[in-house]
Amino acid sequence: MPPAESAAEVIVQGNLFTRAADCLGCADVAEKLALTDIVAAEFAAGRLSLAAAAAPEPIGVPGRPARPALVAPRLLPQRGLGSIGGRAALIHAVAHIEFNAINLAWDAVYRFRAMPRDYYGDWVGVAVDEARHFRLLAARLAQLGHAYGDFDAHDGLWEMAVKTAGSCLERMALVPRVLEARGLDVTPAMIQRLRSAGDGESAKILELILREEVAHVAAGSRWFDWCCCAAGLDHAATFTGLVERHASGAIKRPLNAQARRAAGFSAEELDRLAALAT
Repeated sequence: MPPAESAAEVIVQGNLFTRAADCLGCADVAEKLALTDIVAAEFAAGRLSLAAAAAPEPIGVPGRPARPALVAPRLLPQRGLGSIGGRAALIHAVAHIEFNAINLAWDAVYRFRAMPRDYYGDWVGVAVDEARHFRLLAARLAQLGHAYGDFDAHDGLWEMAVKTAGSCLERMALVPRVLEARGLDVTPAMIQRLRSAGDGESAKILELILREEVAHVAAGSRWFDWCCCAAGLDHAATFTGLVERHASGAIKRPLNAQARRAAGFSAEELDRLAALAT
């Protein structure tokens, strides 16, 4: 009689890095959202191995639809919130950020190997949250008579992903803790503007996203700290140095100190960011 298979051998059916690449490369929006949930369920059920797969491919353009057109930020029109079109443009801009964040989360899983299992659990969970946020925003866009792709967008988040593709430490510092943390700073004012314009439904969605994005930035803080400890680096000095070299223009007032503290920023880091903010 052949030896009985272990429970792990019975359960594990695939490789997390391969499945993350599937999610990252998927260009169809609906398919990417569905695949994100499927792969997350496979990971939670213990069906995906963390064994080394093929080395990650050089970072390129992630899977995304032909629309929206991507343009320089300065070419995006400024729209007031007094019209349905203006509010739809704002919701579309946030939806685009959330779609990018799905790709960013899967790239963080795919690209950086030999991290603790909890690291992958965090970023798989972030991908699921971002997909859910995108669905909420897409549904609200439909209520406003629009769809994702109707407005132009920019590619700033992914450009930083390309710059940090060679270092998990730099990725954790500059994407979640700089670019995504910017959302913690600006979203409260966006919520207030929407409420003032009479759009409580959109404001409620942004309130939910703001609460959950704190945890996403906190994941960046947690794994940035882990990378600094592993490399024997001072957290605050390393973070400030990276911001000064690569992203000083992204630090703007006002800083949401309360949300950033909840997301793992130390008092020293907040003081240093305040000094850099424009």
